[in-house]
Formats: sequence, structure tokens, C-alpha cells
Amino acid sequence: MKSVTLSLLLLLLSACIVAFGQSPTKHTINGQVKTAAGQPLEFVTMLLVQASDSTKLVKGAISDAKGAYTFENVTPGQYRIGAQQVGFAKTYSKPFAVDATQSSVAGPELTLAEESKNLSEVKVVAKKPFIEQQVDRTVVNVENSIVSSGNTALEVLEKAPGVTIDRQNDQIQLKGKAGVIVMIDGKQTYLSVQEVSNLLKNTPSDNIEKIEIITNPGSKYDASGNSGIINIKMKRDKNFGTNGTAILGAGVGRFEKTNASINLNHRQGKMTSFGSVNARYGRSFQMNDISRVIPLQGQTSYFDQNSYRVNFSRNVNFRAGFDYNLTRKSTVGAVLTGFSNLWAQPNGINTSYISNANREVTLVPTTNIRSENRWNNITGNVNYKYDFNGKGRELTADADYSRFNADNLNDMTTRFYNAAGAEVQGAQRFRNPMMAEINIWAAKADYVHPTKKGKIEAGVKSSLVSTDNDMRYFDIIDNREVVNTNQTNRFQYNENINAAYTNFATRLNKKTNLQAGLRMEHTHSEGKSVTLNQTVTRDYVNLFPTVHVSRQLDTNHVLNVSYSRRIDRPSYQDLNPFKFYLDKYTYQEGNPYLRPQLTHSVEMTHVYKSAFSTTLGYSRTNDVIFREVPGQNPADSTTFVMTQNMRLQQNVNLTLSFPVQVRKWWMMQNNITALYNNIDAEYRGANLNVKVLTYNLYTSNNFTLGKGFSAELAGWFNSAGVYGIIKTQPMGAFSLGVQKRVLDGKGTLRVNVNDPFWINKFRGSAQYQDINLKMQSRWESRQVRATFTYRFGNQNVKAARQRQSATSAEQNRVQSNN
Repeated sequence: MKSVTLSLLLLLLSACIVAFGQSPTKHTINGQVKTAAGQPLEFVTMLLVQASDSTKLVKGAISDAKGAYTFENVTPGQYRIGAQQVGFAKTYSKPFAVDATQSSVAGPELTLAEESKNLSEVKVVAKKPFIEQQVDRTVVNVENSIVSSGNTALEVLEKAPGVTIDRQNDQIQLKGKAGVIVMIDGKQTYLSVQEVSNLLKNTPSDNIEKIEIITNPGSKYDASGNSGIINIKMKRDKNFGTNGTAILGAGVGRFEKTNASINLNHRQGKMTSFGSVNARYGRSFQMNDISRVIPLQGQTSYFDQNSYRVNFSRNVNFRAGFDYNLTRKSTVGAVLTGFSNLWAQPNGINTSYISNANREVTLVPTTNIRSENRWNNITGNVNYKYDFNGKGRELTADADYSRFNADNLNDMTTRFYNAAGAEVQGAQRFRNPMMAEINIWAAKADYVHPTKKGKIEAGVKSSLVSTDNDMRYFDIIDNREVVNTNQTNRFQYNENINAAYTNFATRLNKKTNLQAGLRMEHTHSEGKSVTLNQTVTRDYVNLFPTVHVSRQLDTNHVLNVSYSRRIDRPSYQDLNPFKFYLDKYTYQEGNPYLRPQLTHSVEMTHVYKSAFSTTLGYSRTNDVIFREVPGQNPADSTTFVMTQNMRLQQNVNLTLSFPVQVRKWWMMQNNITALYNNIDAEYRGANLNVKVLTYNLYTSNNFTLGKGFSAELAGWFNSAGVYGIIKTQPMGAFSLGVQKRVLDGKGTLRVNVNDPFWINKFRGSAQYQDINLKMQSRWESRQVRATFTYRFGNQNVKAARQRQSATSAEQNRVQSNN
């Protein structure tokens, strides 16, 4: 039945291609556009207008790589053709006729003359929408968004279509699937799972230009990431000289928070250099409530837990580097990045009310928690690029080294009270220092060779990862530290991945492009629990094919179909068999037997007039990795979560993206995503089958108010859903903001309010066999922020090359326990 479902979907995609491809060719206009020197001009915007009125647009088109243009399905009449491109003067042809007896008309050959303008005279009036649907990706244009100013990257990402942020467990999902690869400027963020979320919480949105969401990446990318790639592009500039941007922001919710950053770019002669420093400080809170029903030997007890934690964070990250042109064809560069993060919880309180079957409180354990987590990273990259002929044939190489250090501490003291508030037994205290060191070495090389109708790409990569986690557990007895040998553990993990890929892209005809690739990865890993004297070794080879087909149906319609196979390996910490205690009754346990998950994914996207898009996708994941799967031990009343493999997950998703021009001064962008998940698994010795339909809505409204003022109102909503055995309740929020340009346009002042009615919260429940629990989490989502941005220097300094480092995939699997 499962194979029939996939076959039907593939048949549907094929039928759509055939159906859309049968567009009429009667009354077609063909021509060419050139420069004054006679060279073909590619990607020129072509306009077919009425001869009597050039403001009345009939059709639009784009010239191809040879400067050729085509207008299809043209009715008989009198027309003119216009051509426009940045850097050239807009040009119109003389009037000509399309006769009813002609099936093909030779259009006029247009010549565009170069146009020279002083930049100070150019006034940009167009503004990109916050959400923009392109042929192969969804783009979130953060730079001009008012409601995103002063926020964090995570808060902006929460508004993106198809993206779900699980605040309870710091998980990022894309179209109902975990395993998202997060990249910054083409390089993956250096962390995974909780630490990815933590890093994005401390990345100011004011330094972000846009966020790209790519659901089916090609073979050039690492095969990891079953749900796709989220690429965060930082702000850049363009030409010779020096420029910079300084940002200062402050906000308040229940607690204060500030952020500041400075970015510098310099280009002179053969050297391009850049640097940035971002700092963020703030306090915030989180409240969690968990209710559990625990049956044991015919008796039932009830646990009602609530916690209130005030968190303090101080984060600094930096980036510096250069590109140097050794010759006209070769460039060498280096990049140094790093961060120093401190997250502390000086005095968290977790109170549990334990009741008997009659709901009478019998015991009230209260745990005071002091936590401090320090997480530091330094990453160095050297890179080289050789351009053979200036026509796209090039060789690039990268070598990286990345080192992470974590120094964490949990100190917990639990006191036991009766219902009247009297202490009934001695306090229990333990200290849990956790140290981790992760070293990553990697190198890769990529070669691009253009052909007459496309290009061939090939590359190799090798990576070595070494991790050492030392977790110690001390019971405090009579103010002395006593080692608890049952809980103390040291875990070491080593991994080597070697990969090679090839990719071929070609134009099959004037309307159809094809890209096909194959990637091979060999993985050898060894995980060793030194304390338990337990070793798990894995050795496997996988092939990852990708296919992308794009067809220009006519001037208004584009259809894209893609297929890929991808892999997700467990994070390094998920493989550690140790128990991470949150309090006496709650802990998280690692799983050294986790297997990688493999995903087949097919997707079809239809784009109308480069604005309206519809995407239909299907994926099938074997051995799907689910994090935070709950379990419990009734004998000691403890509840735990563990990362486990489930047998199979099938996902069908449909995404609609469409703009609406409500008024001349009011532009609306809307996105709707519907998801159908079917989970088939064996859990706790029984079959688990979950089928659920969910949806995600996003809308943004931009208002042009005049006199330098503009405003924005945005909102999002996620329906109820299921993750593993946890059922989640609906979530949503809205935000609004106002912006004013000052200081002759060099400065921007933004004020915004997020979630003014404090309606954003997480609620979930699980009922399976003897597991019966409910949970709720709230945080400081209601905030008022003010941000001032000042741009100085030459604002046209050309950016350094953007590239993907060699350690991208490996760094993304690092996580901490914040």
C-alpha cells in the first residue's frame, strides 16, 4: 500500500508536467536583445505592450543566456516591445503587427545602451515582501521588516511559513519534520538541537538580511538534514571603500534586555576584509507545569509539578576575515569565527505536589536549582578559489578546524514537606559538573566545469570528529562531596565521514532545465562509555541521488519537480548513555544504539507571475529519530525522556503563498501550509500508529504612511498537532511595529511590540499505556523593543565571497544542555 501511494504521487507529478506542458504555441513572437557592442544580453526583463499605450502591459518575459526572448499565446494586434536591465537605458521598439495568419512572428532586435547614473540620484521605491516565494526556495526578507527589528533570529524564524519552534524542548521543525540544517552565510551554524536554538536566541535580527528555506537541496550539500536547509544571510555591502553599521537596541518584558553590534567592511585594491562583533545581555523567565498520573500495583498517585526559572544570559560572537586576489584568476581567504556564551539560572524553583488516589497531598518535594553553563567556540577556515577562464569554470578548496568547550554545573537541593508545610525528612543535595570538548577537522574541494548547455560539478570531502564528555555526579553528605559511581559517566565519540559527489545541470530545451546529482558518503563511528566499558561501532556506506526539473510553461507559469534522498545522524550528545537529571523525579537519558534516519523526498512547485506559488511535497523517513520521547518508572515515580528511532514517518505537505495589494499604501503577504503526518512505530512493545492533519498560517501587512513613516502588522498560527506520542495544542501570536528614517536616511528608528496580549504558549499531553501526562510552558514572549541603526561610510562596499565551510555538517550536530 505504501509503495502504491508513492507510485500514485509520482504519476500525479508526471501528469501535471504533461498537462501544463501542452500550452498552445500559436502567435509566438521571437527575437533577441544585445548590447551596443553586439553582445547578447542575458536575463533582460522584456515587456510586450500595446502600440498605442506603452503603460498597458500585455505580457512579460526574460531573455535567455543567448539574449533570445519569446512571447507566447499572443493575440493579433499592434504591439511594441520594451527591454530594461539595471545599468542600461530602458528601450522600446517601433510598433509592429501580429497577423492572425502567422503562427510565429520575428520580433525586433533590441539594442540596449549602457546608462551611467550618480548613485546619489537613485531613489529606490520598491520594497521586497517579508515572505517571498522563489522557484526553489522560500525567502524571508528580514532586513526591511519593522516587527522583526530588535528581535532574535529564532523569533523571526518562528514567523516563517512551514517552520515550527517547540519552545518546550527547543526544537526546530520544517513542514512537520525535524532534522533541519541551519546555516549562516552558506556555513552551518556550529551547533545542533538545543544549542542551535540557543544560538539563534542570541543572534540579533537587525544583522540579518534574509532567511532562505530550501526543502530539497542538491547533491553538492551534505546529505544530512531530512527536512531541508535554513540559510541565514547576514547583511552585506558592495564596492570599493569602507563602510559599517552600528546597532543599539533595548527591550523590556518582565525583565530587561539589550543588544549592540558593529559590522565593518573594507575593500581596497586586491584586499577585501570584514569583521563584526555582536553582544547581547538580558534576563528572561520560563514557567513549566507538568501533571502526571502514575499507576503502580493497583494504586494511583498524582504528580503536579510547577517551576519558575529566571534565566540570565550574556553572549558575544565575532567574525573576521579577508579575501586577497593573488592573481586575476586566484583568490585566497581566511575566516575566524567564535563565540562565548554564558547562560545561568541563579535560583530556579521546582515544586511537586504528590497526591494519593483520593487526591490528598501526601508529600511536597521542593527543589532549588542553580545552573551555570559556559559554551565557547573558535573556528578557523582557510580557503582558495581559482577561476580558469572567467566563464564559470572554477576550483574551490576549504580546510577547517573547529573546537568547542563546555563547562556546565547543576547544583540541586531538594527538601520534603507535608501538606501543612512542615519539613518531614532531611534535605538531599547533589552537584553535577559537566565538561565537554569537541574537535572537528575537515577539508573539501569543489570543481565546476561549464558545458555548452549547462555545467558539471564534482567534489570530495573528509571530516574527523572527536568528542570527550566527562560528567560527574556528587552527593553532598555532611557538606562533603561523595562520588556517586552509578551516575558519573565519561563518554567518548569518534567519527570519520568521507564523501564524493557529482552534479550535472543542463538545458534540455528552451523551456526545460534538468539538474541531477549523486553523492556517496562512507561513515565510520565509535562511541565508548568509559565508565560502563561499553562500545558501539558503526560502519556504513550510503548513496544520495538528487533530481531537479524546471519547466517554463509560458511567460507566467513555471513548474519545478525535485527528488532527493537524505540522511540524519544522531547528535553527539544523543548517543551518550548517561542520565541528565533535571530534578529528583525528572531526567533525560541518552541512547548509544540510535541509528541514522534516511528520507526519500519528492516535491512539486508551481509559480505564477513570480509571486503566487503552490508547493506539494511527499517524504518517507525510515528509522525516524524522535527526541523527547517520554517514559516513566512507576517504582520510583520518575519520568524521563529519551531520543529513540521510530519505524516510519510519511509526510504530505501543501504550501500556498500569495500577495494581496489591498490598497496602494497597504500590501499583504499570506502563506498557508497544510501537513499530513503518518507515523508507524513500535513503542514500548506495542504498535503505535499516529495520523494527523495540521496547518500553519502566516500573514504580514505593510503600510506606507508617508513622511518617512511606515508600519507593519504580522501574525502567525499553528494548529494542534502530534509529535511522537505528544499531542500539542494550537499556538499563535501577532506583533506590530512603526519605523521612521532619520539623519538623511542613514539612521533608522524602529519600535515594535511582540505578542502584546501574551497569548503565545506551549501546551501538550501524552496518553499511551501507563503514560498519562499534561504539560504547559510559557516564556517572556510579550516584549516592547526599540532599535536604532546607523549606517556610515560608503554603503556600496562589495562583500567578501560567501562560501560553505568544510566543517558545516559536523558542527551542526554539536549540542549543549542549556
